Amino acid sequence: MKARVLWGLVVGLAVVAILGGAVVASASYAHRDMGAVAGVTQDESVLNQAPDRTSRLADDRSVAVHSQAQGPIIIDHTCTDVSTIPEYWIDQAKVQHRVSYGHTSHGSQLVTGMGVLNDQTPSGLYDFNTNGAVTPGVLSIADTTPSGDLGNPDRTTWAARTRTYLNGAGSDRNVVVWSWCGQVSNASTAHVQTYLDLMNGLEQDYPNVTFVYMTGHLDGSGVAGDLNVRNNQIRDYCTANNKVLFDFADIESYDPDGDYYLDRGADDACNYDGGNWADEWCGAHTGDPLCQTCSCAHSRPLNCNLKARAFWWMMARLAGWDGGTQAASQKSASEPIAHHGEVLTYTISVHSLSAPPEATVYLTDVVPAGLSYVSDSLTATAGIVTDTAAPTLYWSGVLTPAPVVSVSYAVTVTAIDPRAITNTATVVAPGHDIATHSAMVLVSPLVRHLPMGMKRY
Repeated sequence: MKARVLWGLVVGLAVVAILGGAVVASASYAHRDMGAVAGVTQDESVLNQAPDRTSRLADDRSVAVHSQAQGPIIIDHTCTDVSTIPEYWIDQAKVQHRVSYGHTSHGSQLVTGMGVLNDQTPSGLYDFNTNGAVTPGVLSIADTTPSGDLGNPDRTTWAARTRTYLNGAGSDRNVVVWSWCGQVSNASTAHVQTYLDLMNGLEQDYPNVTFVYMTGHLDGSGVAGDLNVRNNQIRDYCTANNKVLFDFADIESYDPDGDYYLDRGADDACNYDGGNWADEWCGAHTGDPLCQTCSCAHSRPLNCNLKARAFWWMMARLAGWDGGTQAASQKSASEPIAHHGEVLTYTISVHSLSAPPEATVYLTDVVPAGLSYVSDSLTATAGIVTDTAAPTLYWSGVLTPAPVVSVSYAVTVTAIDPRAITNTATVVAPGHDIATHSAMVLVSPLVRHLPMGMKRY
C-alpha cells in the first residue's frame, strides 16, 4: 500500500468583458471629432501631391498600410458579422482609407450590398461614396476605377492601368482592390502565377499602398473543379506570403449559419444540387437584414449583403482592428500557491480594449488583506504608475503606440492560516465600460495524505 498526495487546486481568473462603445454614433458624421488620431483634424485638405510615392503619403491618416510582417489578412465567410466590429474601427477606416476598386459586373456585388447596409444604418456609420471624393465621415471609393477587371480586356492590362492611375489621377489612393469576373474558371497555373507576380510587383513599387488579392466567383464545378484549384493557388500564396485576401468564392460557399455548399456544386447565383441556399436561408429568416432586396448582379441579395459586410470587416482590419482575435486583458499571479513570508508578483496585461487607442485608460488595484505590497515594486511598460496610496495602486496611460501595456508589482504573503485570496484590478476608460481582472492564490493549503489501495481483478 502506498500513500499518494492529492492536491485540490482551483485557480480562478475572472472573465473580462471587453470595453465597448468606442465612439457614440452621432446623427451627423461630418461632425465627428477624429482629430485625436495622430493629431490630424477632419477639415484638413487632401494629401499634398508629389511625384514620389514614398514621400507623398506623409499624412498619418493614410499610412495604415498592411505590413507583411503582421501576417496575412484573410477575409472569408467568417468575417460578415459587422456587429462585432467596434464603431471606432469603422470610423478609422473612413478616416484612413482612400480606395480604388476596379471591377465589372460580379465585382459590383460588394458595392450593391454596401448601399443596402448604409441604407439600413440611419446613423451614417457605413457611409461611403463611389466617386472617390475625400469627405469627413465617408469612406472614399473610386469605384470601377481603373476600368476593366483582372481578366478584361486581358490578364495583364489591369496592372498597367493601376500604375498609370497611381502615378496620376489616383495618387491619393492607398488601398487598391481588383476583382475577377469569370476568368479564374479557365485560368491555368501560369495565368494565376502571372496575376500573383503582377500584384507582388505593385506592392514592391508602391510600398505605401495596400493591394487586396481576390479569388474568382463560384461556377458550379465543386471542390475538385479547376476553379477551386486555382482559387486555392491564390489562397495558399496569400497565406504563405502574408497578403490581404478578399476570398470572394469562400463567402458564397457558405450560408450565414455556416452550412457549406461548395461540395454540392454551388455557383455564383447560390444554386446548388438541392436548390438555392440563399433563397432557402432567407425563406427561413423572414425579415432578416441580410435578406434585404437589392439588384445583385448574377446572384441573390443575400450574397451581395454578406460580401458588403465582409468588405467593411476588411476595411476595419486594415485600419488596425485585430479582428477580435486577441484575448481580453488578464491578471495573473506568479504562483498559484504560496506560503507565509513568500513573495509573489502580480501582472496585469492591458490590451484589446474597444475604447479608442488614444483614450486614457486608468487601472486601480487594491492589494487585499493577507498580502503586503512591496514598496517601490509597481512598474509598467508604458504610462504612469503611482503607489503613494498603497495598498491602493494606480496606473494610467494610453494603448498607443504600444497596443499592450504590462503592469506588475510584488507582494509579500502575510496570511498564516489557509485561505484563498482573490486580488482584483479595475480598468476604466472614461466614457466607456468598466472591466475587472482577478487572480486567485491559495495560501498555505491543507495537504491530506489519503490511503490508496490497489486491487487485482
